Amino acid sequence: MSVNKQLQMVADWERRKEQKMATDYQLAQQNVTDNQNKLTGLEQYRVNYLKEGIRKGQLGIAGKNFGQHQSFVGKIDAACEQQTKQVSNALVVAEQRKTQWLAQQRKRKAVEMLLAKQALKIQQRQDKAEQQMLDELALQKFIRSK
Repeated sequence: MSVNKQLQMVADWERRKEQKMATDYQLAQQNVTDNQNKLTGLEQYRVNYLKEGIRKGQLGIAGKNFGQHQSFVGKIDAACEQQTKQVSNALVVAEQRKTQWLAQQRKRKAVEMLLAKQALKIQQRQDKAEQQMLDELALQKFIRSK
């Protein structure tokens, strides 16, 4: 198998690897967005629940109900904290996937550059051989004409 074909196989493999890493990065970004949306939803729910508690308090809420209300707000706060950690983790994973994708992109470009250099060398050799052949034909024609 020629070096050029081997390089082409490596380039194809690196390209497929890069595409997979780009997809992984996109999925990680989507995970960040999903987790941020969940956090926003939880925070909005917390605000609405607190507003409702204030409204009920103004109407005169019983002590037992107030305690239950405060307990539930604490659970919502804990859920918000947990979701904030999920967002942070998702951001770290997305950044790792981006770094991996960019590194793979550099590897692919390096292999493709090597392939282009190989193609240029082959073309230069072919051009040189063609020029030698034309020179030889011109020389023979010159010799015959005398």
